[in-house]
Amino acid sequence: MRLARSLAVIPVLAALTWGCRQDTAGPSALSESKASLGGGDFEYIAKPSYKKMMALQAKPAAVIPFCAPGVICYSPQLIRAAYNFPGNLDGTGQTILLVEAFGSPTIRQDLADFDAFFGIPDPPSFTIVCPDGCPSFNAHNPHDELSWSAETSLDVEYAHAMAPGANIVLVVAPTSSGNAVHSAEAKAIKLYPGSIMSQSFGVPEIVVRGNRVQLNQAHKNYQTAQAAGITVLAAAGDAGATNGFGAANPWFPASDPLVTGVGGTQGDPYPGGLLGCGTSTCTGTYGGEQVWNESAPTGATGGAPSAFFAVPSYQSGLNLTSRTVPDVAYNAALNGGVLVVDATIAPGFFLLVGGTSVGTPQWAAIVALANQAKGAPLGFINPTLYQIGKCASNYAADFHDITVGNNQLLGTPVGFTAAAGYDFATGLGTPNVTNLIKDLVTPPSCP
Repeated sequence: MRLARSLAVIPVLAALTWGCRQDTAGPSALSESKASLGGGDFEYIAKPSYKKMMALQAKPAAVIPFCAPGVICYSPQLIRAAYNFPGNLDGTGQTILLVEAFGSPTIRQDLADFDAFFGIPDPPSFTIVCPDGCPSFNAHNPHDELSWSAETSLDVEYAHAMAPGANIVLVVAPTSSGNAVHSAEAKAIKLYPGSIMSQSFGVPEIVVRGNRVQLNQAHKNYQTAQAAGITVLAAAGDAGATNGFGAANPWFPASDPLVTGVGGTQGDPYPGGLLGCGTSTCTGTYGGEQVWNESAPTGATGGAPSAFFAVPSYQSGLNLTSRTVPDVAYNAALNGGVLVVDATIAPGFFLLVGGTSVGTPQWAAIVALANQAKGAPLGFINPTLYQIGKCASNYAADFHDITVGNNQLLGTPVGFTAAAGYDFATGLGTPNVTNLIKDLVTPPSCP
């Protein structure tokens, strides 16, 4: 299904200063102007697709398949049912780090309103950490602070919705520059060993070019995180295999071999399934997915071989020439998106949000549930994910193997087609969470 272009006009906001404290209460297609080319400090991009939808006061049925005629949207409860989240795990005792630039001045109230609407309990703790100082929010900033606000609300609300017992830590960098984000991450990693770190942002590798200083800076953080038992995830990008350029290239940091890259899917559609409600109600059962590719103006999942990183050991045997992302996938369609509260952008209304950054915090929540089940941090999960992929019966039980569609964004020269098993568009596929958690806790062995 394709979503017609009818984006609501977003009001221009004056500069806002938001209260932020260093709590310790508990644990799109891009142009070259969007980031620095060559050497120097690059700018990370967070640009989820979003559309202003129904009023926050509207109280639809418990299952919310349609926000408007022909427009499908999903509640946390529906996604939990469709991806088979377990009922006996909620992430208790775990901590999820959500890294953002600029943050959002309304995030505390946004989360409270989101929880009240969907009947989700407050998190045990919601901590906002600004390791290098809290920024003043300015909608006129050239680095698109409104998109970062939408990203912040999306990440906080859906990490919490899928692991409501976990502690949520919002790590805010004062700008979107690589140096600023990496500095904030380095300090947060030291504060929260054994946590899960979600990064719903990135930059095309083709933009980075010779700037290995920034890649090495980030990679050092991920090495420190691995040593501290921290799982690190990142979105695979929303502008197809080429990120709007003339050659295939992945998003970084998803392409770093110490990061789990999250790609995107959409409905086939199949009536009664996760992303294909063919009537006025949805059953909440899994129906079927294909590669996320709504193309212009919305986007398509990133996914391509890296120009910087060699094939890691866990991807050996897949006939790859270099590190390739994504590793896994999740629902990313805008028509079939999630409902998000962000009063900075749309006071009194929901946003309908899509993109690979929708799945990244939810995969972080899945890891939090698995950590709870294990009673210890899983840490770096990529070797286990690919071991599951080698064991046919475990793979069939733990993942939905996506075999339809491609990530060639309309107007770009190349893309990759889904296929049986691992592929460059959706990785290993989307999760059957209850089954997957068992194998993350106790990795399977097979010939």
